[in-house]
Amino acid sequence: MKRFGLIAGLLVIAFGAVWIFGQRWIGERVFERVVEQRAGVDRTAEFADGLHVYVCGSGSPMTDAQRAGPCLAVLAGRDGYIFDVGSGSVRKLGAMGFPMDRLDATFLTHLHSDHLDGLGELMLQAWMAGGRSEPLPIYGPEGTDRVVDGFMQAYEIDRGYRIAHHGPEVARPTGFGGVASNIDAGFMLENGDLKIRSMSVDHAPVDNALAFRLDYKGRSVVISGDLKYSEEFARFSQGADVILHEALNPEMVGKLGATLAARGNIDAAKIMADIPDYHTSPEDAARVAQLAEAKVLVLYHLVPAPPVRLIESVFLGDAGEQFDGRLELAEDGMLISLPAGSEQVEFDQLL
Repeated sequence: MKRFGLIAGLLVIAFGAVWIFGQRWIGERVFERVVEQRAGVDRTAEFADGLHVYVCGSGSPMTDAQRAGPCLAVLAGRDGYIFDVGSGSVRKLGAMGFPMDRLDATFLTHLHSDHLDGLGELMLQAWMAGGRSEPLPIYGPEGTDRVVDGFMQAYEIDRGYRIAHHGPEVARPTGFGGVASNIDAGFMLENGDLKIRSMSVDHAPVDNALAFRLDYKGRSVVISGDLKYSEEFARFSQGADVILHEALNPEMVGKLGATLAARGNIDAAKIMADIPDYHTSPEDAARVAQLAEAKVLVLYHLVPAPPVRLIESVFLGDAGEQFDGRLELAEDGMLISLPAGSEQVEFDQLL
């Protein structure tokens, strides 16, 4: 019996060793395969010419582990543009395979912190991962220059460390940071077949909030930023293939506020009471899309974002009855593709 017990013990040890080292071997092979498949690979190489919208952040200032702060990135042909840079969105962009080396410019819809608190990280990644030798152009409303200068000052010490560590051939000193341009309504940027236009929207008391429209080879995308219900915005969006519109459900926010007040959190309850008057409900966003005769409406910057699919219908309310086109709730990692020379709008999930 003692001999049997010794053999059994040795077998357990042997199997344990095989299991432990086998796991390590399998793990190493999996890691090597992932590196081979992803590292340095252009995940946009097979994209059709057209507009491709990355949802790099569909959330809000409310805590949400699944959603970064508001962020949309667009490839127009081979050129990249980013609209707002909410917290956590730059990492989402990296995970989605956005080509940072083809980023031409960044736009801020307005200067609320949740729309720009990832800007420092974006400037750093545009510089290092994007291999820039010139600062990143950053367009936004009046005050954008002050915001960019502040982030550059905050990252100045890190800039020195990276140049010292990697050398000026990799961390090109002239590529650090951003160069800001304060813009207003009627701004237009043209780059080949691409036109980007802006309009002022009402997000009072925030001054100079902007929406943007991109037109490229017969395809069009409109980005609302934050705003109240606006028929003027509907006219700006006329005939768009896709409108990406912010959305806040006032009944759900009201319930949150009432619960917070009942539990003694008066300040947070006051915030919940304040925010509905400068956002748009899902139903009103749908009415805007209907007036604009848009093909697709995608709601993003969701307040409060539904944590599970069961609650999505509660968030949407009657929005589906107000719009004849396709209605979607954005999720981080969503890719919306509009091939040139087509009327198709294709959805994929990259995360």
